[in-house]
Amino acid sequence: MFWRRGFDGLDALVAERGGALLATAVLLTGSRVAGEDLLQGALERLMRSWGRVREDPERYLRRTMYHLAVDQWRVRRRPEVALVAEPPGEPDGADAVALRQALMQALAQLPPRQRAVLVLRYWEQLSEAEAADVLGCSVGTVKSTASRGLSRLRSSRPVCGRRSPGSPAAATSWRGRREGTGGAPR
Repeated sequence: MFWRRGFDGLDALVAERGGALLATAVLLTGSRVAGEDLLQGALERLMRSWGRVREDPERYLRRTMYHLAVDQWRVRRRPEVALVAEPPGEPDGADAVALRQALMQALAQLPPRQRAVLVLRYWEQLSEAEAADVLGCSVGTVKSTASRGLSRLRSSRPVCGRRSPGSPAAATSWRGRREGTGGAPR
């Protein structure tokens, strides 16, 4: 196994962080199959640059995934119809599954740049500065892109659990926040 000697730590990275990396890739692409392809492409690039990124390979891998996701959209210019896919994780209640599926569908409707910013900020819980560093753009771009993305999510079709506008339950949005009071996920 000659090739393994040159990639010390790669097996451990994939074993320890593979599930989280795949979940992020699925959120970025909208389907498990496309997420696996995205992660594989990012791993290939990581292996080609292994000598330069040996100190922080996960950071390089995540940044590559975000850039590849945005680049795929630029090449296609048409979004693919995403299949509803659930990021890998522990089984949870039916409401949580329905909410996750609704969120996946809503994220799939966003342009890749907005999707990448929202995944970085609210799934990966990076600060605006960290997200800007990963995407290679300014903090202001991250702020405006996140704002536009959240606005599109709010104006898209209703999230699971909402009822018609006249019902009392309609006043409560995702995570039980009241509409109009900054109901953005944090």
